Amino acid sequence: MTLSTAETVLITGAAGLVGQNLIPRIKSPGRRLIAVDKHGANAAILRRLHPDVEVLEADLSRDGPWCEAARRADSLIIAHAQIGGLDRSAFVANNQEATARLLKAATSGGRAPYALHISSSVVNSVVQDWYVESKRAQEAMVKASGLPHVVLRPTLMFGWFDRKHLGWLKRFMERTPVFPVPGDGRFRRQPLYAGDFCAVVAACLEERRSGTHDVSGLETVDYIELIRAVREAAGLRTPIVKIPYHLFWLMLWSHGLVSRNPPFTTKQLEALVTPELFPITNWPNEFRVRATPLRTALHETFAHPEYSKIVLEF
Repeated sequence: MTLSTAETVLITGAAGLVGQNLIPRIKSPGRRLIAVDKHGANAAILRRLHPDVEVLEADLSRDGPWCEAARRADSLIIAHAQIGGLDRSAFVANNQEATARLLKAATSGGRAPYALHISSSVVNSVVQDWYVESKRAQEAMVKASGLPHVVLRPTLMFGWFDRKHLGWLKRFMERTPVFPVPGDGRFRRQPLYAGDFCAVVAACLEERRSGTHDVSGLETVDYIELIRAVREAAGLRTPIVKIPYHLFWLMLWSHGLVSRNPPFTTKQLEALVTPELFPITNWPNEFRVRATPLRTALHETFAHPEYSKIVLEF
């Protein structure tokens, strides 16, 4: 048994996309996992799937019993994040205030746990919104913490338990007679398979990697082609219809008036159509992991006999 497999690992945002994909991939004899998430329904799903994992339902932006768990941890996997929403204060609370409290709690006993921070490629984006601003601030906090750490900057991810990105689009495609695409749909994307990203996280945890690393999807694809690939992988035939951008924006804006937590907002639409690509590095070689081809990853995502049927709440 190596040192890392005998340690206590605290995972924040553990009931979200990354956490739900990561936990079954890093469980091992002797390694104690403590999963923290504030979303009750999703934490309950995590608890049901992994009864051998300690699951704490807690809001990291407020002190609580989770602080003692953080103080005892040998490693932190910082995966909590506010991704979408209509209220700036939610981004500040969940990305910045929560991280500040986590780092304070983890170092309160005079220890220096290893921190693995899941940042985002958007910290280098030309887009300026609440998500980008708060993720930049969150990353800076980890780097200034004095803890031994590694920072990973993934691009848009998809995989099991995807509630906000391709998983939501696939479920929407199942329910609607036509699938709308803004403009001509020719917006280049770099989707990253969560399974591959979790392999990178596992390598960092085992080897105590350091530095800041861009982990981008290796295949760039137009958004409309990505939607077609999702449709194929899910075995659907829903017609894809192009909608003028301004009409699409108005539809999202109108939906935002009646929904407190819409799955897709006007700000996310604006980010979607912004023409930019992020650096592609040879992370498979660097971390000694295998990259999964996009269409294979989509099939694995939507064909898993159990996980593909589980839908997390917003």
